[in-house]
Amino acid sequence: MAEKLPRDLLALVGAILLGVFLVQMDSTMVNIALESFRRDFHADLGTVQWVSAAYLLAMSAVIPVAGWAIDRFGARTAWLTSLALFTLGSVLCGLAWSAGSLIAMRVVQGLGGGMLMPLFQTILVRRAGRQQLGAVMALVGAPLLLGPVLGPMLGGVLVEGPGWRWIFLINLPICLLAAWTAARVIPVERIERPARLDALGLALLSPALVGIVWSFSRAGTSGGFGSSVTLLSLATGLALLVAFVVHALRTREPVVDLRLFRDRNFAASSLLMFLAMVALLGTLLLIPLYYQQVHGFSPLHAGLLLAPNGIGSALSLTLAGKLTERVGLRPVAVTGGILLLVVALGLTRLSADTSQWVLAPLVLLGGAGFGAMLVPAQAGVYGELPPSAMPHATTAVRVFQQVGGSFGVAILAVTLQRNAAGARSVADLGHAFGATAWWAVGAAALALLPALLLRTKPAREASSGLNGGASLDRLDEPHVPQRQ
Repeated sequence: MAEKLPRDLLALVGAILLGVFLVQMDSTMVNIALESFRRDFHADLGTVQWVSAAYLLAMSAVIPVAGWAIDRFGARTAWLTSLALFTLGSVLCGLAWSAGSLIAMRVVQGLGGGMLMPLFQTILVRRAGRQQLGAVMALVGAPLLLGPVLGPMLGGVLVEGPGWRWIFLINLPICLLAAWTAARVIPVERIERPARLDALGLALLSPALVGIVWSFSRAGTSGGFGSSVTLLSLATGLALLVAFVVHALRTREPVVDLRLFRDRNFAASSLLMFLAMVALLGTLLLIPLYYQQVHGFSPLHAGLLLAPNGIGSALSLTLAGKLTERVGLRPVAVTGGILLLVVALGLTRLSADTSQWVLAPLVLLGGAGFGAMLVPAQAGVYGELPPSAMPHATTAVRVFQQVGGSFGVAILAVTLQRNAAGARSVADLGHAFGATAWWAVGAAALALLPALLLRTKPAREASSGLNGGASLDRLDEPHVPQRQ
């Protein structure tokens, strides 16, 4: 499908994909180095875990700002500023002198990285337009899914070789190249009426996301939601989220426009992404831990065995993009959901004797299933929206993905820890992994419901959208940010 895309669009995809790919990889590379942080800084594991948690929380906090930033300053300025912040944070992390300083610098890095993903999606959707949206999503999907898979492998090589500091310092030349190419290909937008910042909405939504994501993260690492601190954080986050919903529905220009959820395809696609993230983690979380704890493989070895996931995703995304244009959103999304469900059911059969040659096809099918759900979900989110709604839509989708990923990690980690607590042998431990996979089964089964709610007809045939039936043809028009 890539040959159908114009050269300027391909150049834009390549330029901004560099920055986002780094963010995706960085999130997983650091996990490999936690033991090195603990040893070099003479810190306990509880302290160094904040190196990952601080980054995740900073990314969550800044997501609501992305939609406003692109309408206030333009895509080019917002992208280059976020990339510069991520680069600065990377260099400072590489120069950290203590665990506390590394945690602080990770916040800086996370603030930049958290902006890049929603900006990336908005820029591409605006530029691609209705006719090329499926092709672009299929083109960028495989590299984005490969990031978390390649991260542990590259992280292992760097930690065992030049040292953990190069996990961060390696970002510098790549970020400089990404900035140089982005400055050349991202057009300068004319901002006639800069968007107004919904300060109250931001003050409600950002802390809400931080509280919810942090409580999930803490539950996943501490073994449950029994801690009063964890429960207080979750309750506070949910209360702030409810307050934001009330505020957003009464405000003309909220930081995230919840009125988008009136569109059936948008609502179904957002829920589909949330549940698909939980189901996917049945592969990306359980399989590497299973290989290491049950079979005694090294982190690098376990990371390499996740490669079929990326292969399955790449093949599926290419095919799903073509099929979505021909047969519509629902059949492709349902097929992907069924594949994820089959994989999750297969993982429930894990035991100490399960061979890696049995798991490899499941890992491959898991990537294929997620890719088959991703393309129609993305098309469902953006297919019928006018350009003015793109930043809000992207922000809302990123919120669902971030919370869905955090929720999935927390639930699976807590369940695995409880199931493995009574294991007295490797055989018991193997069965504990199988029992934990039932959560992934539930998420995959539930994901079929929003998949069935998607409209069947191809996105190119849709003719109505929000705001009084805006035509999809408007997606192909040049965009001038303005007040809604």
